[in-house]
Amino acid sequence: MKKSRACAAVLALFGAFCFAQHSTSAQQSPDEEAVWKIEHSYWEDVKAVDLASYRDLWHPDFVGWPSVSPEPVQKDHITDWITENTSKGRRLESYSLKPAASRATENIVIVHYWLTSTWADKDHVGEPHTLRVTHTWIRVGKGWQIIGGMSSLEPETK
Repeated sequence: MKKSRACAAVLALFGAFCFAQHSTSAQQSPDEEAVWKIEHSYWEDVKAVDLASYRDLWHPDFVGWPSVSPEPVQKDHITDWITENTSKGRRLESYSLKPAASRATENIVIVHYWLTSTWADKDHVGEPHTLRVTHTWIRVGKGWQIIGGMSSLEPETK
């Protein structure tokens, strides 16, 4: 009887711990929520090839390393990958974001997520590919801009 009570107590504590961990990680600050909404706008800008809106998301002092570049780039080259695709007749057909983590502190929000995207041209829709994306956002006035970032291809699982 004592063993079953002890076991029940351990299970109850474990359950409470798991619930507390889940609810803490599920809660986001208002700044994190705002930045996640902007991340979705970011990809809508790419899909619409709205380069002006897309460029406005980037801080003048940005430096980052996109997966499509052999070296880090600054803001003046941030749309190169979009214009390269559109010049070849390719467009973003669809995408989905899967948040991995985010953290807000003072005037910075860092987000990590998986992006699965499908690109198409006039004749065919390509296979979906997944990237790991990290963006560091800085508060500028009442808004947010990306000041740093990096992306890499998600390794294929076997």
